[in-house]
Amino acid sequence: MNYGKPNTQRGQEKRGKDSDPLGANSEIGRKLRQYYDDLIAEDIPDRFSDLLSQLEQKSSSETTGSKD
Repeated sequence: MNYGKPNTQRGQEKRGKDSDPLGANSEIGRKLRQYYDDLIAEDIPDRFSDLLSQLEQKSSSETTGSKD
């Protein structure tokens, strides 16, 4: 029995040089990347955009008001 470090070179030869090293996880990664790209491509709802601009205005007025 070999209780030492596993031979990783043998595993690489078995998979082949052009195969994906992540195996099944690469498919999960591709699907997550596609979902993220679709999510980023969506437009921001008008209400959310309005809330963000109100927050920026309030933040900028607080910082300019605190300067002496």
